[in-house]
Amino acid sequence: MVIRTKRGRSRQARPDDIVDRRGYEVKKSTNPFRSLAYIAVGCCLAITLAALFFNLRLFYVCLGVTVACAALLIYLMRRIKKDINSLLTKMGQALTTVQRETMQTFPIPVFVCGEQGEIIWCNELAQSSVLEHEETYGRSIYTILTGADITRRCPEGGYEVDYKGRHFTAYVTHASAENDPLYIVYFFENTELKRYAREYFETRPSIMLLLVDNYEELQQNMKDNERTRVMGQIEYTISKAVTESGGLLLKTERDRFTVIIEERNLRGIISSRFPILEQVRAIETENKMVATLSIGVGRDAADLEESERYARQALDMALGRGGDQAAVRGASGYEFFGGVSSGTEKRTKVKTRIVATALAELISGSDNVLVMGHRAADLDCFGACVGVMRAARLMGKEAYIVIRRDKCLVRQEYDKLLENGFEGMLLEPEDAELLVTRKTLLVICDTHVRNILESTQIFDACRSVVVIDHHRKMVGHIDNAVIFYHEPYASSASEMVTELVQYFGDKLRLGRLEAEALLAGIMLDTKNFVIKTGVRTFEAAAYLRRIGADTVEVRKLFSSTMEAYQRKAMLVAHAKVYRGCAIAVSPDHDAPDIQVTAAQAADELLNISGVQASFLVFGLNGGMSFSARSMGQVNVQIIMEKLGGGGHHTMAGAQLAGIDGDKAYELLIAAIDSYFEENSRK
Repeated sequence: MVIRTKRGRSRQARPDDIVDRRGYEVKKSTNPFRSLAYIAVGCCLAITLAALFFNLRLFYVCLGVTVACAALLIYLMRRIKKDINSLLTKMGQALTTVQRETMQTFPIPVFVCGEQGEIIWCNELAQSSVLEHEETYGRSIYTILTGADITRRCPEGGYEVDYKGRHFTAYVTHASAENDPLYIVYFFENTELKRYAREYFETRPSIMLLLVDNYEELQQNMKDNERTRVMGQIEYTISKAVTESGGLLLKTERDRFTVIIEERNLRGIISSRFPILEQVRAIETENKMVATLSIGVGRDAADLEESERYARQALDMALGRGGDQAAVRGASGYEFFGGVSSGTEKRTKVKTRIVATALAELISGSDNVLVMGHRAADLDCFGACVGVMRAARLMGKEAYIVIRRDKCLVRQEYDKLLENGFEGMLLEPEDAELLVTRKTLLVICDTHVRNILESTQIFDACRSVVVIDHHRKMVGHIDNAVIFYHEPYASSASEMVTELVQYFGDKLRLGRLEAEALLAGIMLDTKNFVIKTGVRTFEAAAYLRRIGADTVEVRKLFSSTMEAYQRKAMLVAHAKVYRGCAIAVSPDHDAPDIQVTAAQAADELLNISGVQASFLVFGLNGGMSFSARSMGQVNVQIIMEKLGGGGHHTMAGAQLAGIDGDKAYELLIAAIDSYFEENSRK
């Protein structure tokens, strides 16, 4: 290799020669700290000589300090000289002249580093564009490439680097050397690219659909001037909130609005948990009826068409969960906000008549009818199934209820029906599966979620499916039903079936046993007409009483054994109150009738003063189950959804596998805390 001296001459390089990045010879005796050392020693000598004229003892002290400082400086100077010579030697041996000249003119910044990250060499572009002419001597690459490790394999996408307000992507390669390994770091600046990318994602448009839930109810029994005031106030509130958020508002129907909003503005609305819900809820009519709003948001869509489809799905989900809330549908799933109020009861029965007519046509055109509910069927689920099954048989079709006797919670009612001529109509899932044909109609009652059905095999085998349910809509609901009759404001599935059968025809009349089964279902879910009871609930109960339902016989279905009553009393006695919620954990796992006992104990806890909600935790099938109840002030559905369950506003549940009672209690406390923290921010 040929090197150049400072005088401009060239000569052949020797093995111990040291050159700089431009190829010039560097003297091995170079030490930039020598002059500073001379100055320091000179100052010490001057102070020592000055002390000689004042005090002899002070002179000897200063002389000793001067000698010690001189010795320390000599030692440090030798160490510094050794380090500098080592660094310069490494710089000289790291790259050949051709390599240096090639990398010096390389069109991207390049750093050559040692194993410890020390910068050995960098080209002029790295010096100017990355370091902005900062000194590189003794500097580590990790002051720029924070959080990385150059000795490890570089990720395929490189390392993202933010330095001095500029953005780079760095890539590291290993270069073999005779003594120490070297690492070459390449920096690609993408400041402008990232700025444009960030702007792109920040300005992506999303569609938001808004619907006034109870528009028809607000319009009823109002004077013209009052109607104009309320509707104008609702529109003004929505328009103001959307305008302040930077969105574009369009009124598409009398009770529907469409909003186009950018992602950065939508993020602010979501982080504040949709304050427009509370603003609209503050609007009241003269008769103290409040307005409520449901919102569906389509986010993270590929285009506006997909965003609008996401928004419609989200709005349907918000309405299916009772309204007065916002649902955000993105590529990763749903998020829900609000839902603190219970569903508004609708007085009109137009939808019921339409569904009844369509269901009657489906039954008439089918070979047979299978009626199925959720696993561990309760009185509401079983009563609704009995009503649909008997209605189908009165229409002249073979109809059966699919239920597992050993897993249901209605043994007493089940055996009562068998004793009164229902033998052969109540089938195990394995037997019912043999009856499925191409034209079999499957009616699902009291649930709309596939994974909790009594038999998913029968569901998959049937082509025509009808869903009748009152629970708030959950993610993963059945989406291929011919009829999806879903009313979250209804008290029970039995109430919905009772209304349907009244429109099947005047000649179709249920018997006493079916009427009592339906009435028992209504009484179970309303806690004897106390919770979630509306005008239509009493109308359905009156109809059932009129066709022969005996309330005394129905009341007997809620009786329990002495052992179950004592277990229920023990659970209530050991309950603890936390943030207005009574919580009890059953010490017995897989106890007889524990599901019924836990539900009854949860109901009893609501009678305690100051208790707004109750939670029973009990062991079942190797895991832990939760039974939640509320008087309406606390939405237990939202709390149970945090544990993977669901239900509706005043009654919900969840199941978790592979945990014990202590862990279940901790998770429940965390879910309750999360619920109250979210609602405290509203």
